[in-house]
Amino acid sequence: MRRDIFQAIADPTRRSIITLIAMQAMTPNAIAENFSTTRQSVSKHLKVLLECDLIKQEQQGREIYYSLEIEKMKEIDKWINQFREIWETKFNQLDEILLTLKNQKK
Repeated sequence: MRRDIFQAIADPTRRSIITLIAMQAMTPNAIAENFSTTRQSVSKHLKVLLECDLIKQEQQGREIYYSLEIEKMKEIDKWINQFREIWETKFNQLDEILLTLKNQKK
């Protein structure tokens, strides 16, 4: 069974890994240094993120560097954006109600 991107980002460790490599590509050891888990545990999280195409790996000499796959992140943003639009509409309606109430009290 192949995981989808939302299953991948459901785990807080994987979200932390995404945050770490968002700024720069990192080796598995460099990533693992930021967690109190084993290197194997971090490798399993990296594998899930790779399976979902949220990160990519690049060989540079003897080292493998992991970096963020921006296009997949855009897929997450697109899904979240539909809710953002709903929330903004609700907040705008609330602003209008509050403004009306404020003006009525004057």
